[in-house]
Amino acid sequence: MISMYTKQEIILKSHREGKSQRLISKELGISRKTVKKYIVQFEDRLQSGSPPQEAITKYLSDAPTYQLGQRKKLKLTLEVQQAIDELLATNEEKRLQGLRKQLLKKCDIHGLLQEQGIAIGYTTVCNYIREKQGKTVPKEAYIRQEYVPGEVCEFDWGEIKLYIAGKLTRFQLAVFTAAYSNYRYAEIYQRQDTLAFMESHVSFFEHLQGVHKEMVYDNMRVAVSKFIGPHEKEPTLALLQLRGHYHFSIVFAIAIAETRKVM
Repeated sequence: MISMYTKQEIILKSHREGKSQRLISKELGISRKTVKKYIVQFEDRLQSGSPPQEAITKYLSDAPTYQLGQRKKLKLTLEVQQAIDELLATNEEKRLQGLRKQLLKKCDIHGLLQEQGIAIGYTTVCNYIREKQGKTVPKEAYIRQEYVPGEVCEFDWGEIKLYIAGKLTRFQLAVFTAAYSNYRYAEIYQRQDTLAFMESHVSFFEHLQGVHKEMVYDNMRVAVSKFIGPHEKEPTLALLQLRGHYHFSIVFAIAIAETRKVM
């Protein structure tokens, strides 16, 4: 299913940036048919007499809908299985290339099937993929954690591989995740060094126009200078400088057997 964010991107790229449907389709990685669908819907609203700015505001606040009630849900036909198998094969190609961050999840596969006009249930798709991969669903237990808005944010490094000028290149992601809303912000760098670490924090706080009360880090070398005893960690100079300027608390993520340490 196309998200509200993607729907907004389609309309803004088309009517504010003047980009073609082909270019929008390429940039967002979705079919031209889907791009055209939302542009036509928006233009129909414009033709109804609504002022352009009012039409944009209202249209982009409406969630995209699918007329599933007018279509009979398909059973897991051979054609549907083949469509899922093709997407799984694409996943396998990416996995072999080391592009694990770009793998399609089950919900992504279900959404792509719907874009193709295949009205099939999400559970059916999940069950087929699970059976295809020979996996059983393990029972998991979770401990619910409660957070206050603006209180805790986690920082971590990630990795992404992109084709640049035909060459597969590895990049580093500086990722911030707000504990309360799960809002995520990331910047791409060539290395996990101190400069990238500090620059990403400055950009993130400028983006938020504020600072979380606590910032959480694991044992990354740009955050931990040295270990003092089995449980104590000494922050790096860079992290101390950031903390001194922005006045946030430092929390080091540690193993279950350890005690939470706030600095």
